[in-house]
Amino acid sequence: MRRALILFPLLALTACETPREACISSANRELSTLNSLVNETRLNIARGYAIGTRQEVRVIPDTCRTQSPEGVITTFPCDKTEIVDVDQPVAIDLNAERAKLDSLLERQAQMDRQLQPVIAQCQALPDE
Repeated sequence: MRRALILFPLLALTACETPREACISSANRELSTLNSLVNETRLNIARGYAIGTRQEVRVIPDTCRTQSPEGVITTFPCDKTEIVDVDQPVAIDLNAERAKLDSLLERQAQMDRQLQPVIAQCQALPDE
């Protein structure tokens, strides 16, 4: 539900994109993902560990209500179950992480070079 609330304004803004902006955004989508991976890998190296997510089940005491066919409302104790994402440190091989970063940076530079002509074509589109 929360994700839908976050995505809705983004979708509304996307609908307002000009053809030029949509073209550039589409061209940059994969590079943006790669940039995110580079940043995450750099943070992992700086910290010395990664951050993983695990799901935790929590049972919370609650009060439930029910209504009989006669219209009488009854309250009673019950439990509410929630699944919560919990961040936790994860051990990493720093040498492998550095090698991964080098590989990502190489791929990032290569993709950036490949995107320059595509973005130039996008910028030639009319800005309506």
